[in-house]
Amino acid sequence: MTAVTDQDHTDEMDHVTHAGDAVAAKDEHPENASSMEGDPEAASANGLSVEDAEEAGAPEDADDHARVRADADTSGRTESKASADPADPEEPTGSWDDGLIARRVNETTAAQQAAAVEIRASRAQAAHSAHAAQAAHVPAPLAYDGPLRSRLDALRELVGLSRTRLDSGTLAEAGRVLDEAAARRRLSGRHTVVAIAGATGSGKSQLFNALAGVAISETGVRRPTTAAPIACSWSDGAATLIDRLGIPGRLRRRPLQSAEMEAQLRGLVLVDLPDHDSAAVAHREQVDRVLALVDAVIWVVDPEKYADAILHERYLRPMAGHAEVMFVVLNQIDRLPGEAADQVLDDLRRLLDEDGIALGEYGEPGATVLSLSALTGDGIPELREVLGQFVGDRGAAARRISADVDAAAWRLRPVYATGRRTGLSEEARDEFAARLADSVGATAAGEAAERAWLRNANRACGTPWLRLWRWYNDRREPITGRLPVRAQADEEATARQRVEQAVRTVADRASGGLPAPWAQAVREAAVRGSQGLPEALDELAARAGLPVGRPPRPGWWPAAVLAQASMTILQVVGGLWLVGQIIGFMAPNLGVPVLLMVAGIIGGPLVEWSCRMAARGPARRYGLDAERRLREAAAGCGRARVLDPLAAELLRYREVREQYARVTGAGIGAG
Repeated sequence: MTAVTDQDHTDEMDHVTHAGDAVAAKDEHPENASSMEGDPEAASANGLSVEDAEEAGAPEDADDHARVRADADTSGRTESKASADPADPEEPTGSWDDGLIARRVNETTAAQQAAAVEIRASRAQAAHSAHAAQAAHVPAPLAYDGPLRSRLDALRELVGLSRTRLDSGTLAEAGRVLDEAAARRRLSGRHTVVAIAGATGSGKSQLFNALAGVAISETGVRRPTTAAPIACSWSDGAATLIDRLGIPGRLRRRPLQSAEMEAQLRGLVLVDLPDHDSAAVAHREQVDRVLALVDAVIWVVDPEKYADAILHERYLRPMAGHAEVMFVVLNQIDRLPGEAADQVLDDLRRLLDEDGIALGEYGEPGATVLSLSALTGDGIPELREVLGQFVGDRGAAARRISADVDAAAWRLRPVYATGRRTGLSEEARDEFAARLADSVGATAAGEAAERAWLRNANRACGTPWLRLWRWYNDRREPITGRLPVRAQADEEATARQRVEQAVRTVADRASGGLPAPWAQAVREAAVRGSQGLPEALDELAARAGLPVGRPPRPGWWPAAVLAQASMTILQVVGGLWLVGQIIGFMAPNLGVPVLLMVAGIIGGPLVEWSCRMAARGPARRYGLDAERRLREAAAGCGRARVLDPLAAELLRYREVREQYARVTGAGIGAG
């Protein structure tokens, strides 16, 4: 890659001249010399890259290495300038050796060299002590405000609750956002990482150099020019942030040292990216990787490619939610005549509006759109001022994370949010219980219980002659002709079908309006609960059906039985009296025995009819009670096996829906 040592001869002479100015400044102000020599930023301003400063020095501290290296280099240049004879053409005043100004010591100045070495040693020790004190102050980590922390906690809870219901691919983006948010929070909150991205030939590297004030990133007509990301930091303490981007030390630079620029852009870490439309796949992969990690991005476009479909469809449109951490810069306006630059800028704003990117105009939050020329410097001060305010706010990292959370929540919306009301209504529950009761024959069981109670009442209160006749008919009726041979098997098959239909219906009702993954989970829970349900219902029907033995008798039954017995006795007495008169055993008197027999014959059926009328109410209540017990048993079995698992799934969905509402910061509709 291109370090400062790769510049042409003109750059070399500029660095030599700058080094000479530094020496003169040391000679005039020795009190400032130690701080200048111990500062790696000064070393980079004199033509040293950060990696050159980091690779030399004592083994105690890497930053101290850079300071000692810079101090030694500057002192070496002083000695070279003092020892070289300007009148001697064979002794150059400034030459390059391995990227550093060669130290040439004249044998006639050995004493001066020894004194200079002693001075360097003392200054290096002082610089080491100063840097050790500075290193004790570790940059404060990034702090998220309350709403953003709450949203991140909700997203973490949402992912945890959803792992058993959603596949890993669906939750991958949310997991990445959580990981990146946690990683960024541990790093410096005083620095803002801004990437410069653009297409081939847009001049992003030229803009990078213009902001840095020194040629750092290589520019030229060869395409692609930038092959790997290059980082430039305006202050110390950003090493971990650059490490997170995967940028090696040999590609890290420091800008031109200027008090005004340093104060304006303090805390900025600027990254020059490869071309996003590069023919090299590795370059595009690096762009995508770094763009996912930086706090903000400057999109550089030129008058020819500002409407490029790749830029808008692949990057700008998907990143529309990140407008607050986005700059769109129209470069090379020096190539546009007259008012053409304003026309192109207006058309660019129109395209950004079509992409859904909010524009930060009239004080509203959104993307900043500027026009400039990195070649002529026109518009560079304005960009530097806006960028300085942006970095000074120290809120870009939090806004980037918030935008990432918004994007992840929007991608997850189809699996969490619907506009329909969800849940299982009481009507659906009652219908399910009724279907299960029908499958076990609750109604038929109640009717059978009612008939049993009436039959028992008839047996207790009916006339003896009628009961004898019924007994005789029952004895004459063949057993095999009462029921069809296949009746029981058919009833079992029908009952099983009714149970399955009831489960499918309630599952459809419960999953109605749910997103596809949760609807599938509800149906699976219903299927698991339906396994063994028909058998359990049969067992419950056997236990909760008709009670063993005869139905209970009401208190008026003994009186009815006594009255029926009296009517029977009257008939018997009247009949025996008539028989006695016929055989001459008793005196003839037809009136009394006939009256007794008529009273018994009429009174018996009358008592039976009265008892039957009186037994209807208790029999009906007895049947309803039997039906209720069976329905409750069936409903309890269905609730334990089907409805409770469905309710658990719906409750889990409500929980994740509430967490999703916290992630989005608003409600998500009915239900």
